[in-house]
Amino acid sequence: MVKNAVRKAKKRGYHHGDLERALVETAVRLIQEEGVSALTLRGVGARLGVSRTALYRHFDDKQALLARVASEGFKRFHETLAAAAARAEARRADPMPAMAAAYMKFARSHPSHYQTMFSGVLTNHEGDPDLHRHAQAAFDVLLDAIRRGQEAGRIKAGNPVELAEITWALSHGVATLAMARHLPRAPAALDDLAVRAWTMLDNGLGK
Repeated sequence: MVKNAVRKAKKRGYHHGDLERALVETAVRLIQEEGVSALTLRGVGARLGVSRTALYRHFDDKQALLARVASEGFKRFHETLAAAAARAEARRADPMPAMAAAYMKFARSHPSHYQTMFSGVLTNHEGDPDLHRHAQAAFDVLLDAIRRGQEAGRIKAGNPVELAEITWALSHGVATLAMARHLPRAPAALDDLAVRAWTMLDNGLGK
């Protein structure tokens, strides 16, 4: 199906804006197939059958393309965490367990974005103007939940940024080990593990 789509794209050419979108989507597929470290701008162009001139019209280099993938990933990540928190709070429940499970599900559902966001391969964070904004927005969902927990008396006093960083690191550790297949569990069990990890941390943070 992908090959057919590429052949059709070659025949009709790309309208303005279509190529940029196609480059990003192809990069995501290649990362999933071969890993983020194997991605090259030339390889993405070859998959689409476009010239280097056309590539550089949209992205200056590989880092710029990776920055776009990471930026889109953080945007989706922010939306995922915010939605999980909102659903929990609508039930008057603690949003943290729901966010822990949402973190795990995002990593599993968007492996290419997750690799690009967190593997360290992205060294030029200036490649996309929205990257920092979306990354900060995702972190702020967690930070705001920590602050609300402190205000409600569920979480003890302390630097909320530091507590958010510790919580993020815990969830990231579970998700990264799971993606590397060091945690041989079914998806639902991994979600439960992420929640239990938060619960154990919560017991330590509890007032």
